[in-house]
Amino acid sequence: MVRPLARALSRSGDGYLHLLIPALLALLGARELDQFCLLLALSLSVERSLYFVLKNTLKRRRPQEAVPGFRSLITASDQFSFPSGHSSAAFLLASALVLVYGGPVIAMYLWATCVALSRIVLGVHFPGDTLAGAFMGTSCALFTASLLGLA
Repeated sequence: MVRPLARALSRSGDGYLHLLIPALLALLGARELDQFCLLLALSLSVERSLYFVLKNTLKRRRPQEAVPGFRSLITASDQFSFPSGHSSAAFLLASALVLVYGGPVIAMYLWATCVALSRIVLGVHFPGDTLAGAFMGTSCALFTASLLGLA
């Protein structure tokens, strides 16, 4: 039961929601959609750039390569583990939604936390990878929102 749930949660952090949520908001005629899309696009640009530089500079090995006898439950999409891109992107999306729309803050951050935990359960990240990702995604959204005068 835990493995399928962890896989589903991990997949929900693959980035599709970063496209689907703005589309859904547009279909629903959401207010402040332009602000949200601008915040999301700019903060993702900052976050993905930082993610790429950190991951390929620090080159921290994933648990399967670093811990003798350990086997992950899935194959990661790239070679290195720090920071967790899924965690970073999930917390960025949650933060952007909360900054623009408010609403169910606990639900958004609970989802992002579950994405981060799923990456640990699946064996592709150490806890510190996901904590760093959560901090990075949230920080990028807050930084970008402050530049845009939204926070």
